[in-house]
Amino acid sequence: MDREVSILSEAPAEEGKPFVVLGVGAGIAAYKAVEVCRLLVDAGVHVAPVVTERATRFIGRATLDALGSEPTQSSLWDEASPIPHTRLGQRADLVVVAPATADLLARYAGGFADDLLTATLLATTAPVLVCPAMHTEMWEHPAVQSNLDVLRGRGVVVVPPEDGRLAGGDLGRGRLADPSTIADRALALLASARLGESPKTALTGVRVLITAGGTREPIDPVRFITNRSSGKQGHALARVARRRGAEVTLVTASSQPVPDGVEAVIVETAAEMERAVLAGAEGSDVVIMAAAVADFRPKVAAPAKLAKAGGVPELVLEPTPDILAEVGRRRRPGQILVGFAAETGRLAERAQSKLTAKGVDLMVANDVSLPEVGFDHDTNQVTIFGSDGSAVPVPMGSKDVVAGAILDSVSGLLSLS
Repeated sequence: MDREVSILSEAPAEEGKPFVVLGVGAGIAAYKAVEVCRLLVDAGVHVAPVVTERATRFIGRATLDALGSEPTQSSLWDEASPIPHTRLGQRADLVVVAPATADLLARYAGGFADDLLTATLLATTAPVLVCPAMHTEMWEHPAVQSNLDVLRGRGVVVVPPEDGRLAGGDLGRGRLADPSTIADRALALLASARLGESPKTALTGVRVLITAGGTREPIDPVRFITNRSSGKQGHALARVARRRGAEVTLVTASSQPVPDGVEAVIVETAAEMERAVLAGAEGSDVVIMAAAVADFRPKVAAPAKLAKAGGVPELVLEPTPDILAEVGRRRRPGQILVGFAAETGRLAERAQSKLTAKGVDLMVANDVSLPEVGFDHDTNQVTIFGSDGSAVPVPMGSKDVVAGAILDSVSGLLSLS
């Protein structure tokens, strides 16, 4: 390794960011570690990739170099530090191993330290998350299950493999868990470990109701009026709130995966969402209305599919219920209410007008005409307007990062109530 890269590998983690060692074992699923790395970095984590020498047969170091927070490491002998496993083990807030092969699990359970990754695993006192991936017959072998029992007994967290297509075309249990599942579990472990250091952002025991997605208002049994909302921001809010210890209910019209530990109420229309929200809001400490509720719906939905041969139908529209305003009218003292405003210009003016009209504490506004902002993107850029006249800009970032900024503002209000 040249000297320039060696200096970079010793660079300190970015201030305030949790330090995660991402270990990559020698399995075909190693390519999925790239997405795990990206998701963690996007969530504000400093990621130090460590690959086994045999893993480099499946994934190139350059890929993780480009996406990680520091150069990829693989050797006990060729790194800048004379004791790289100790440096990594002591700095780590969490070690994630994805994929963890049968051989790697056996060596970790047996206390072997013959490469950088296993030596780091033995040199750390941080939480460890292992994500096995292998063929079904290997996964079911008593030796593998015994090694996992040993590791669980030592406090290691295991994300079990999923059912699906395996190498060679076989189907069965052994497929590496989805990268988003792994990243969610890793971030949840980090949040649990760091809550005591960040009391201002903790939401332990706080009851949070969140809405997400775009409602669908039927024209006939196969057609409907909707909008471009994917529900990604609402689901990110639910995910991050749960990581911070909140008791989360998610009322969603989206097909996005429901985060672990979140109670979901699946709805389709604005009327269904209104019933679910009004039922849940009464017992909630915080209500965050991130859903894009359709503004209008057909007054009457046709009972059968409208035939094209019948000519252009005349649709008579009526307004949908203003759920946010109704929650605002009904809310109890001390309850925090957050609204969302998707605009295409005059952002501050329109957001502040809606904040006053709806009677909310915070209005999160974004200009969805900008590239990579809002609907159906993985990134967002918002301004959080407060009823006290404040305006907090949140720069472009992943929807998890934006969710964290919104929840920081919510936590600040809770601390004052």
